Amino acid sequence: MKTSLLSATLLSIACFASTALRTDAAVTDDPFLWLEEIEGPDAVAWTRAENEKTLGVLQSDPRYGHFYGQALSILQAKDRIAYVSLKRRGLENFWQDENQVRGVWRRTTLESYRSKDPQWETILDVDALAVAENRNWIFHGSRCLPPEERLCLISLSDGGKDAATIREFDCDTKTFVAGGFYLPEGKQHVSWVDRDTLLVARDWGEGTLTQAGYPFVVKELKRAQPLSEAREIFRGEPSDVRASPFVLRDSDGNIHATGAIRAISSFESEYVVFRPDGPVKLNLPKKAAIVGLVRGRLLVRLDEDWRPPGDISFAAASLISYDLAEWQQDPLRAKASLVFQPGPRQALSGLGVTKNLLIMTILENVQSKAFAYKYDQGAWSATPISLPEHANISLSASSDGADQAMFAVSSYLRPTSLWYFDGESKSLEELKKTPSAFDASNHIVEQLEATSRDGTSIPYFLVRPKNARFDGTLPTLLYGYGGFQVSLLPSYLGPEGRLWLEQGNAYVVANLRGGGEFGPQWHQAAQGATKQTTWDDFIAVAEDLISRKITGPRRLGVIGGSQGGLLVGAAITQRPELFNAAIIKVPLFDMLRYTKLGAGASWIGEYGDPAIAEQRAWIEGYSPYQKLVAGKTYPVPLILTSTKDDRVHPAHGRKAAAKLAALGQPYFYYENIDGGHSAAANLREYARQLALEYTYASRRLCSE
Repeated sequence: MKTSLLSATLLSIACFASTALRTDAAVTDDPFLWLEEIEGPDAVAWTRAENEKTLGVLQSDPRYGHFYGQALSILQAKDRIAYVSLKRRGLENFWQDENQVRGVWRRTTLESYRSKDPQWETILDVDALAVAENRNWIFHGSRCLPPEERLCLISLSDGGKDAATIREFDCDTKTFVAGGFYLPEGKQHVSWVDRDTLLVARDWGEGTLTQAGYPFVVKELKRAQPLSEAREIFRGEPSDVRASPFVLRDSDGNIHATGAIRAISSFESEYVVFRPDGPVKLNLPKKAAIVGLVRGRLLVRLDEDWRPPGDISFAAASLISYDLAEWQQDPLRAKASLVFQPGPRQALSGLGVTKNLLIMTILENVQSKAFAYKYDQGAWSATPISLPEHANISLSASSDGADQAMFAVSSYLRPTSLWYFDGESKSLEELKKTPSAFDASNHIVEQLEATSRDGTSIPYFLVRPKNARFDGTLPTLLYGYGGFQVSLLPSYLGPEGRLWLEQGNAYVVANLRGGGEFGPQWHQAAQGATKQTTWDDFIAVAEDLISRKITGPRRLGVIGGSQGGLLVGAAITQRPELFNAAIIKVPLFDMLRYTKLGAGASWIGEYGDPAIAEQRAWIEGYSPYQKLVAGKTYPVPLILTSTKDDRVHPAHGRKAAAKLAALGQPYFYYENIDGGHSAAANLREYARQLALEYTYASRRLCSE
């Protein structure tokens, strides 16, 4: 759950701290608990039968083969942008295509990258590794030791799970280090201290994982030391979400602090810094994050209003900084100063540091701009970066070894372009551009607003044919998320444009409360006790589309994944008459048991705890699984999930389908074996998923 990855959280915390009556979720009346056993023989047999039924119908539709071929062609296009990270050894990229199905980790130079056909040097061939070791390895990235970046910790997942195996890799010899660091499979967090020392949070044995299944014990591990002999340096609480190590380095690789981050809830953390005289808990607010170092300034992002003792106050969503030397001397008495405070309808959307610059992207009414901030002579100055207007600007890479950054510039109809920014010369260069995936000449984008139940204006983007007749007959897919302070920003609708828009249809993206489009307050307005606000906003956008006669209930479908799958589930159970299609991907659905499934307990800060009577009451008010009842007719949904999803348990989707079957309601269900929370482990599986989605949507919304 794209994951980040708040006012209601205060209520949630108060409930935890009080002696509130706790109650165990009633399960005796749930006939489908057996589907929670991921690899249970009966559950596996049920899944296979459901997959066969769904594939039998959708893959036999003549549109499926056409859609699959088009999607795969777009996803595997040789001339699509190879996004890179700016590393000391060159520009690094992870690439998948028809030949490199699992992918290849590779590097090139900036000069070569500028060319039409860059010359790539392979660092690690994951396909070859999977064959050699007879494992279904999925590459989950690397963490390399600064500043040389020769030794790296490689994360490899079996089938796409969040849990991964970590192995030490030598980028000079391009081999795994014999007798090097090795951490068996688990959900774990690792930081380099030096070439012979790691800080590790992982499963150390019985009693070292939180209810959510994440570690809360951090240990120091030395080279060649057995895991059993690692030295414990920090211990959180079993009731936490997780604990993880952190190492604060500057651009030259010098360490200025080591410590641990204790995630108390989904959105609240405590920082503990290890000092010679003992650990010190920083006096930052719980809704704050240390985000980097630049030019001797320590940067902290705030997600709540804060007034430090004897200091000026700072508003939520601000970025503040400390003098690093003063902070190191006494982190509890160092004085903070303001770097950036958003205005009305503004939000800080992206941040990165280079050797001397702070790079930020800022949203204003869901429109993007980029700035380079520099600290000099005791003050911050901001310089706009003149990227194309009327598009979403995201920071795709930054270098801490030089003043270099890259930006992806995108909109729904305009192919994404990649820009290189040289902060020293302040020059901009367009390096790459996504090939056109569909004919966008017949469509336009409009930003409209709907009025939610409480009178709040909810913006949304409508991508529609220029010649659309406003008679309520336009096939329309409405997409949303609305959770965890995640923003939905314009991005090129490549496969969706080819498979959906080119057929003369419309696509809508709603910017709901619960997201981060207008900062933490926008998120906090729909959290915990007020989570129903997200569902109200989504329903308001659907009603607005119908009242404007852009579409009608016969032609309107909804789509979302993870939290967005819960969103769709809430929409079709609360207002089923508004929709004729629902694509529900890797969803949360049984909210009365979500804390017992997968990593669900880590999201109590977003939804509340069903084991606490007061909080259970508000969750029960919308939990889609319980709201599926006899006597109602629901839009026939397509439910997609993955057996290897160890974040949102596949039982959510399984049980939703099984209950619909028991109610005599038609549905489609497909469970991919691999892929984890993305429900697709490679481009072929993703193309299949897209083909299934748009074949289903075309059958439901376009057929007469």
